[in-house]
Order: sequence, then structure tokens, then C-alpha cells
Amino acid sequence: MATVEVTFTPLPVHVRTARLIATAVARRSGVAESLLDEVRLAVGEACSRAVEAHLRHCPGQPIRVALTNDGEQFEVVVTDAVPDADHGTSGLSAGFGAGFAAVNGEAPLQLPAGVGLAVIAGLADDVRVASDGQGTSVTMTWKRRTA
Repeated sequence: MATVEVTFTPLPVHVRTARLIATAVARRSGVAESLLDEVRLAVGEACSRAVEAHLRHCPGQPIRVALTNDGEQFEVVVTDAVPDADHGTSGLSAGFGAGFAAVNGEAPLQLPAGVGLAVIAGLADDVRVASDGQGTSVTMTWKRRTA
């Protein structure tokens, strides 16, 4: 089982790098070409949510991305370091359940909780969210298929 691990500072510019790495590792792992855009988008969404949470709660802590190929599936785990107490009562509200979108340069509109996870769930074969009190992990898997 081969694993690639990447950590990055919580800056939006690093999300693009995480997407590129995920796509390259997925391709090398045998993920079908038709699924590479889904991997790229899902990893980008999960990393964006982690960056958002870190910028609000722990900007000095890195975000961790682990990419694993076990021969039958490709798995990506994006882990933030935002303690549960900082996530609020939902456990996901700061990093993976809330988002902001500016419309025509006006004040940001808050998106409904869970939008980011809904997008990710539509792209990956399986999505799991877990918290250990010290952070939250979003695990996304894609079964290995041929093109």
C-alpha cells in the first residue's frame, strides 16, 4: 500500500497545489481518466473547507493530506487541526459545513451548512467525516476502475 503525505500552510493558494498533487497521484495509482476531475474537485473542496477553518481558528497549524492506493481503491484524507471546541456545536460548522460566497463584490452570503460535504459526496464513491477532538478528517475514496 503506497501513501503520499502532504502538509501545507492554510492559504487558499495552496489548495491548487493539493488538487494537482491529488490528480497526479490518482493517475499514477490507476484511477480511471474519467474520474480524475472528480478527484481534483473533491480534494479541492475538502482542502478549501480546511483552509477556511484554519484561517479562522488556527492559522499557524498545517493541513494534512494523505493519498493512499491499496490496489483496489484510491483514498484521500484531508485533516484539519481545528479542535472541536472551535468548530462549534455541530462539530463541522467552521471547517466543513459553512462557506461564504461573494455576489458581485457585495457582502458575503453564508451558504447552508453541509454544502461542501454534499458536493464532495456527489464526487467520491464514499465519504466519511471523523473528529478526534483535535481536528476533523474527511476521507474520500474512489474504487479502482478501468477507463
